[in-house]
Amino acid sequence: MGRAFEFRKARKMKRWSAMSKAFTRIGKDIVMAVKEGGPDPDSNSRLRAVIQNAKAVNMPKDNVERAIKKASDKSLGDYKEVIFEGYAQHGIAVLIETATDNNTRTVANVRSYFNKTEGNMGTSGSVIFMFDHTCNFRINGEGMDLEELELELIDHGIEEIFEDEDGVLIYAPFESFGDIQSYLEGANIEILSSGFERIPQVTKKISVEQAADVEKLLEKLEEDDDVQNVYHTMEE
Repeated sequence: MGRAFEFRKARKMKRWSAMSKAFTRIGKDIVMAVKEGGPDPDSNSRLRAVIQNAKAVNMPKDNVERAIKKASDKSLGDYKEVIFEGYAQHGIAVLIETATDNNTRTVANVRSYFNKTEGNMGTSGSVIFMFDHTCNFRINGEGMDLEELELELIDHGIEEIFEDEDGVLIYAPFESFGDIQSYLEGANIEILSSGFERIPQVTKKISVEQAADVEKLLEKLEEDDDVQNVYHTMEE
């Protein structure tokens, strides 16, 4: 098992633990997908992926359809994807992905979280190089030969494939997303969810007390409605 497996095992879908936060995130993803490629999931691969993720967190179908209809309104503002970088206490690098309709507000909030927890907000490029940008797919692997599937997917860029209690997970570089999505759909393989993650190249081991200091920043960031994902280099 490789780094992606260990990363996934440590996180255990922590970002999806709060249902309301998951629905907020999916709602923003729908808006961005519709604004980018239109409201028809048949012709919008990004929207198809978001709808799959909505099902994975049990978001009601009515909520999804309502969000798509709302996103189709040309008067509705768009969300901009903005990345923030910095360091928590004890030299732990932190990377924050946000989706915001008010960048001034988001910048001020993120900076305040770093300041209040004795961290340091960095400049663009200060820590992003410490993380590998990956894509992932969770598929229904029932009755499937994983070795055969892995051989089929190697040419499409996959780096890891492994099974857990919720299905089969596939990891690949960020830029391989479209190619793998097309292959899986063409082969009629059920995609349960998909997305992107940033896996730290190296993690840092700190004491329990020091980890508590870092968690203060992570918790503040996680609670912010503009924040989509938070990644760090602390060993979990």
